[in-house]
Amino acid sequence: MEFKLFNTLTRKEEVIHAMDGEKFRFYCCGPTVYGPAHIGNFRTFVVQDCFRRVVEAIGIATRHVRNITDVDDKTIRDSQQAGQSLAEFTRHWREQFESDCEALNLLLPHVVPSAVEHIPEQIALIEVLLQKGLAYQGDDGSVYFRIRAFAGYGKLSGLKMEANRSNADQRLNAADEYDKENVSDFALWKAWRAEDGENRWESPWGLGRPGWHIECSAMSMRYLGQSFDLHSGGIDLIFPHHENEIAQSEGATGEPFSRHWFHVAHLRVEDRKMSKSLGNLHTLESIIDWGYQAMDLRYVLLSGHYRQPLNFKRHSLDGARTALQRFKRLAGALPTVSNAPVNQRQWGPFQAVIEALCDDLNTARALGELHTAAGQLEKALKGAGLSPESAQAAADGLANAMIAFGFDFERVSIDGEATKAVEIPAAILTLVKEREAARNARDWFRADSLRDALHAEGWTVEDTPTGPQPKRQ
Repeated sequence: MEFKLFNTLTRKEEVIHAMDGEKFRFYCCGPTVYGPAHIGNFRTFVVQDCFRRVVEAIGIATRHVRNITDVDDKTIRDSQQAGQSLAEFTRHWREQFESDCEALNLLLPHVVPSAVEHIPEQIALIEVLLQKGLAYQGDDGSVYFRIRAFAGYGKLSGLKMEANRSNADQRLNAADEYDKENVSDFALWKAWRAEDGENRWESPWGLGRPGWHIECSAMSMRYLGQSFDLHSGGIDLIFPHHENEIAQSEGATGEPFSRHWFHVAHLRVEDRKMSKSLGNLHTLESIIDWGYQAMDLRYVLLSGHYRQPLNFKRHSLDGARTALQRFKRLAGALPTVSNAPVNQRQWGPFQAVIEALCDDLNTARALGELHTAAGQLEKALKGAGLSPESAQAAADGLANAMIAFGFDFERVSIDGEATKAVEIPAAILTLVKEREAARNARDWFRADSLRDALHAEGWTVEDTPTGPQPKRQ
C-alpha cells in the first residue's frame, strides 16, 4: 500500500519510501525543556507518532530521531532564575516531557540526542561553514551564517529575501541580538556574556555556546546521514528554523538535506490562539485534573487533519471518551487478535481506515471510517452474528486500527459509565449548521472538512428534503 504525504518543500503529495531501501529515516524537532509541554506541542508530537505508526503498519522499517533542546536563551535564563544548574533544571523538565509522552502512548524514538551532549559535532559543522566562507566571526566573538552566500535560501518557506527584506530581517534578528555583518544573518555560535553565568563551552572562537539552529543539523546528520528521508516539526518552525537548517546543512555538505518536509498546523483553544497571557496553555496535567485520561486527549489531537488548525474545545474530550469506550467494548465482543505481525494481519472491515491514513495522514476521515465500520459490526453482532472468519478479520482490523492511531485500551476505563439515550450535543449541532451554511455558499472544501470533523466525533449527516439530520454512526 502506498502512503502519500504532503511535502512542504515541493508543495505536493509524494509517496513515502526509504531512500536507502532499508529504513525510512526521519528527524523530528523535539521540545525545549524549560517548562511543561502544552497540548499544542503535543498535537505535533502525537501526529508525528501516528505518522510513524502508519509507516510501520504498511511494512516499512523506520529510524526515528527526536532531539532535546537543553541549552538556549530560555533554558539558561530560567535555570538561573530558579537557582539551579542548567543540567539539573533541564533534567527535571525532560523527565516530565518523557512521562507525558509515555502517558500519551508515544513510541520512543530510536535516538533521543540532546544539544548539550553534541556540542563537539556542532563546533565541527561550524568549522566547515567557516572554511567554505558561509560563516564568519563577528566583532563580538560570535559566529554567524552568511545568508547571502547560500543561493537556495528561502526555498522551503517560499520567502524571497530581497522582496521581503524588512519582514525577514525582523524575524531573523528577533533571537540574535549580537553584532553581525548583516541583520539577516543568524548565529551559529554565541560568544559568552556575563548573563550566561557558568553556561559556557570552549571553542576555537572562545567561550560560548551553540546557536539554536545548528544543533538540529549536527544531530540529524550524525544519526541519519547527510541526506535522509523526512524532517518534521510544527508549522511555526518552517521559518526561520528549518530554513536555516537547510542552509547550514546543504552549505556544509553540498548535498540535499531532507527529501521530505512534514509540518503540523497550530492548535487553537476555544476559538482563541494559545498564549500564556490568555491562560490557555493547557498541559496533560490540566486534562487529567479535569477528570479525563491521556487517551482522551490523544483522540482529540488526532481528530482534525494535520494541515488544518485544530480548535480544541474541552467538551470534545467527552466525545473522545465515549468513542474510545465504544471501541473497547467492541474489541471485547470479538475474538482474540491473531499473533501475526501487524503489517501481515488483515484489516477486514477496517480497510478504509488505513486507506484514509495513507491519504496524506487524514486522521479525521480515518476516525470517521472507524466509527462507520464499528457501527456495522455492532449491528451484525446484535443480529445474525459473524462467521468465524469475519469475526477474526474484524478483530485483527480493529486491533490494527488501534495500533495505527496509538489508542491503548489498557488506558481506557469504562467503569461506572451510565447508560443513557443518545442525545445530539450542541457542538455537533453547531458543526451541522456550519456545514449546511458552507454547502449553501458552495464552499465544498469547508463542507467536506466539517463532514470529516463530524465523522471524527462519531456522527454522520443525512441530507434530507427537510434539512440535514445528524445520526450517531
